Amino acid sequence: MRVEIWSDIACPWCYVGKARFEKALAAFPHRDEVEVVHRSFELDPGRAKDDVQPVLAMLTKKYGMSEAQAQAGEDNLGAQAAAEGLDYQTRGRDHGNTFDMHRLLHLAKEQGRQDELIQILYRANFAEERSLFIEGAERLVELAVEAGLDAAAVRDVLADPARYADEVRADEREAAQLGANGVPFFVLDRKYGVSGAQPAEVFTQALSQAWGARSPLKLIDEGGAEACGPDGCAVPQH
Repeated sequence: MRVEIWSDIACPWCYVGKARFEKALAAFPHRDEVEVVHRSFELDPGRAKDDVQPVLAMLTKKYGMSEAQAQAGEDNLGAQAAAEGLDYQTRGRDHGNTFDMHRLLHLAKEQGRQDELIQILYRANFAEERSLFIEGAERLVELAVEAGLDAAAVRDVLADPARYADEVRADEREAAQLGANGVPFFVLDRKYGVSGAQPAEVFTQALSQAWGARSPLKLIDEGGAEACGPDGCAVPQH
């Protein structure tokens, strides 16, 4: 069974939702038969690469709330994260463009290190004091190497804005086609969708339901057709 997760590194509920999903997945009896793929979704795709601002300033401008309201929201997120065993900096975080991170996640997918990289990027953005955005490419190289990627390969991708750009945009178009207008968005075997950072119990139910709904293969066999198998190929007798 395949589970696809559309998310953005700048999304705090994606950070929390991933932890809740993984709690459910860890207890799922068929865990070893579940493939998890992370898909790209930018919350702020129009933001310029060098446009970095404090999270509180972004929230007050985008949602028209006061700074006190924005800080209260961050404090609530910090408490939600802590309940899942996650660290969360409720003061001093910033916000920026995540397109390069999504491109690197596609590189990581090719090398089987996607989950490692996305978790490290979440940690860097939400749990560490250092900015994920201001330090630029070398910060991303450092984090990608920690995830097991080759530094030279990472620098090559970051130096060429076209590398994996089509893959990121394809993910985002597919999200729109599936009806996802926010993240995290979980799709199980292309049959069930779960929107938002639901409690682990909801993910447990979704995994069980999707697993049970898998259709067994229907074999169309008129009999007598030649085929090859572990013991070799059938030899025509006429």
